[in-house]
Amino acid sequence: MTRPDDLVTRLGRWSAGRGPLYLLLAGRIRRLIDEGELQPGSPLPPDRALATALAVGRTTVVSAYDLLAQEGKIVRRQGSGTKVSTAPLRPDRPADTTNPLFVHLLDPMDKIVQLTCAAPNTMPRPVTDAYRAALDIEITDDIGYHPLGYEGLRTALADRYTARGLATTPSQILVTTGAQQALALLARLMITPGDKVVVEAPTYPGALEAFRESTADFVGVPVGDGDALVRAMRQRPAIAYVIPTHHNPSGAVMPVLTRQRVGAAAEDLGVRLIEDEVLAELSFDAATPLPIAAFGPAVTIGSLSKVVWGGLRVGWVRAPASVIMQLARLKAVHDLGSNYIGQVAAVSLVSSLDSLRATRVSALRAQHNALCAALHKHLPSWTFTPAVGGQSIWVRLPHGDAVSFAQLALRQGVAVLPGGSLDVTGGGNDHLRIPFMEPADVLTDAVVRLAAAWNDYVPGVPSASLTTLVV
Repeated sequence: MTRPDDLVTRLGRWSAGRGPLYLLLAGRIRRLIDEGELQPGSPLPPDRALATALAVGRTTVVSAYDLLAQEGKIVRRQGSGTKVSTAPLRPDRPADTTNPLFVHLLDPMDKIVQLTCAAPNTMPRPVTDAYRAALDIEITDDIGYHPLGYEGLRTALADRYTARGLATTPSQILVTTGAQQALALLARLMITPGDKVVVEAPTYPGALEAFRESTADFVGVPVGDGDALVRAMRQRPAIAYVIPTHHNPSGAVMPVLTRQRVGAAAEDLGVRLIEDEVLAELSFDAATPLPIAAFGPAVTIGSLSKVVWGGLRVGWVRAPASVIMQLARLKAVHDLGSNYIGQVAAVSLVSSLDSLRATRVSALRAQHNALCAALHKHLPSWTFTPAVGGQSIWVRLPHGDAVSFAQLALRQGVAVLPGGSLDVTGGGNDHLRIPFMEPADVLTDAVVRLAAAWNDYVPGVPSASLTTLVV
């Protein structure tokens, strides 16, 4: 049977429209069926369970199901439950992600405050200047296909690691189309079906999706528990994936001694350790810590998406040269190489990264403070630890579950990311990841809306006042 939480995720922003909720719900389920995301014969959740997960009255779900049954989209039988009609609907269609992070990106809607994706939403002026300068360069005798990456950018990135105290050569750098592609390539290279993969719980959902594509068997360890991480590595997993600096979503920073211990354990046990440093440059006050790769054979992922702008799609992998060549062969099959002009432009951005970082961090610090102040004022029962860098805070709800609350929040015009989608152990259902990427006034208004949704929220009891939606 399709779990209520999974269907809620696939439904996305189903309620963000006008008219009775049962029509909006039926319309969204109909679309999932027509597009093949709900396959023929798939069992659907009982109406009561789905109503609870969606925070609506049971009659809303019953009415939606009845309408779809009349259309022949679903079949409802006493004792057999509710199923998608067995009429053939694109049986060859591959499974899609149900992760809320990607659902919100794939199905954006107007008039919604987007608090699901943590990335800069404004392109800084230096990006425009860098592209203009790149276009002025005369390029001759170059086809533009570079699976390893543009040599000038690989050199610039290697030099930056070396300046941080981690000696690096260009042969140890592979340029990727964002850090997400780096994760996908590493998963393809290092994971075979059924392999154990150690991850922190919670962790970045994009990494979980990349590893799921390779059908990984997850082993979750608590964030900040170095002992648990080393014990899990003793199980000899295919890889261990960690975010040591400004952990996504908790914001935790791994102490230097723990980095040393984890790096040594990876070397002693022969475990392939992947460290995600995408957020490492976003410290509010302290200097950026050394990567774990300074203490052991870790593969390091980086990106310009968070420090500069996500639309650049410039990421990279730092690893031994032999691993880089294996990844480059995979990348050549996928895209022959990332955008050449973008890489040329990125060289000047990397050279001025300290200045760009200072500007970004200044804005993030102010936005973080505004978000924390608004939460303390309007939602004092919610608990969280203020961040010391990065882009988000990990907020715990005093009761209830984040999936059903997110449905109420959506009807108030705010999209939030429930914590369960970030935790492979089944935890996190009482948490939300809330980024502070928007201006202070937008964040304050979003919290006011969340507070309005929270006032209507009673766990397991749908709000009768929300039978229709007004946007």
